[in-house]
Amino acid sequence: MKVPFLDLKAQYATIKKEVDPAIHEILDNTAFILGKSVLQFEKEFANAHYVKHCIGTSSGTDANHLVLWALGIGPGDEVIIPANTFIATAWGATLCGAKPVFVDCHPDSYNIDPTKVEAAITKKTKAIVAVHLYGQAADMDALNVIVKKHNLILVEDAAQAHLAEYKGKRIGGLSKATSFSFYPGKNLGAYGEAGAVVTNDEQLAKLFVQLREHGQSEKYHHENFGHNYRMEGIQGAVLGVKLKHLENWTDGRRNVAAKYKMLLGDLKQISLPVELPDHKHVYHLYVIRVNGESIETREETRNKLQSFLSDNDIASGLHYPVPLHLQKCFSHLGYKKGDFPVTEDLARTGLSLPMFPELTDEQIEYVASKIKEFFNK
Repeated sequence: MKVPFLDLKAQYATIKKEVDPAIHEILDNTAFILGKSVLQFEKEFANAHYVKHCIGTSSGTDANHLVLWALGIGPGDEVIIPANTFIATAWGATLCGAKPVFVDCHPDSYNIDPTKVEAAITKKTKAIVAVHLYGQAADMDALNVIVKKHNLILVEDAAQAHLAEYKGKRIGGLSKATSFSFYPGKNLGAYGEAGAVVTNDEQLAKLFVQLREHGQSEKYHHENFGHNYRMEGIQGAVLGVKLKHLENWTDGRRNVAAKYKMLLGDLKQISLPVELPDHKHVYHLYVIRVNGESIETREETRNKLQSFLSDNDIASGLHYPVPLHLQKCFSHLGYKKGDFPVTEDLARTGLSLPMFPELTDEQIEYVASKIKEFFNK
């Protein structure tokens, strides 16, 4: 049996009759940039996250930059982000000319550890980015206490957390502004690059609209420096169709996670993801960790497990094998191996299993059986 890590073809087959006409409508009307399809999607996505404003962008990376840029982050400023995240989170700060300051992650949630944040705050700190990694919300209450105490800005990176919830509230409206990614492999994915920012602040929303379109509020009248961060019409059309299915797809991901937990929960050689109380995890990724004594042994076992799964036609992933503070592009910041032990441990012992809503019970059972077979050997 073959089990892919992600199966976008299977998803497309279920919505082909809806998405093909939506794309052809864009082609027939030649509405290639922004337009009605993007406006409609922005409205529906804002409603889905119970926020007032959504502004579509050309990618999630651009959305990260746009959020901090509009909030006045610039050269000489510092922005605190988790060491355990995709590098696009850090680009939000660096593209503003600011310095990213890394903080270790929590061993249960894998999100930024609030107890480690205050030690990283300096006089130059201006913002904290709460990344809702793998599909589970960060500890927003604890982070809000910190930003109020130190008069900082809190924003969210929800690239992996569409429809996730924190204490009964949808993420997106729990801070000043939130960035989303619609990269094809995301829970809500476009057919190309796309992203969005959401906010409840009307003035900030107007600035987002200006900045994404060359700093203009009307054509050829540029009130601010800007950029071309506009969403394409085809992506708006595709996302509008797919958004209607997102609730069901999210339930599907949660069902897959529940089945993994039932089948693998008694296996002492691995640790499964922890869904924290008062959180609704949307499982963009399902990351297990290999247990054991030394990290070297656990890393070796993780690598052998991945190879064994591959030999049995099961795809898996590593998120993320080189933490941000150890990336060559950030070597000038002076971080070294051992600075963030939880993040480094996860990088060396974590393994992402296949996770998408179309996974069948037979495929899930096959994955679990092969993991058990590996450890029984």
